Amino acid sequence: MSSVKNIIIGVMGGGDALIEDRETAYRLGKLIAVQGWILLNGGRACGIMEASAKGAMENGGVTVGILPDADSEQVSEYISIPILTGMGNARNCINILTSHYIVAFPGGAGTLSEIALALKNKRPLILLNSDSEGLFDKYAKKDLLFSAHTADQAIEIINNLIRKRQS
Repeated sequence: MSSVKNIIIGVMGGGDALIEDRETAYRLGKLIAVQGWILLNGGRACGIMEASAKGAMENGGVTVGILPDADSEQVSEYISIPILTGMGNARNCINILTSHYIVAFPGGAGTLSEIALALKNKRPLILLNSDSEGLFDKYAKKDLLFSAHTADQAIEIINNLIRKRQS
């Protein structure tokens, strides 16, 4: 990571998200754009994906969507760069391995698989408004897992991690 401008933040979460989580995801997307970072998510026009991409794009950010489909029918209008994989759930590996830092909202089995992939691949992971924090406690000791309750806290954690890695 030679430049802060090239940092990719993966935002993972459910397609069927609570309104509060969608509002937080929108703010997170906005803050990612303000930092000059790239937002990466699952690219679909629903839930956390749509809200975070909208927040980033409406604030001048670049958004990348890694879609499980081979066609563009479900691509969010807020995705600058849609990547159609035709890979189904296997695309979760691309989501995680392409991201430098991951923020995970509550979600279903797909989000849980992304959380597990992030931890397995030693990607710093921030659980935002998650009820699964205790499940992954051993990773917190390895400086891989963090918890936040607001978008601003998540951004602060990422900035602290960036500063730590640059020093």
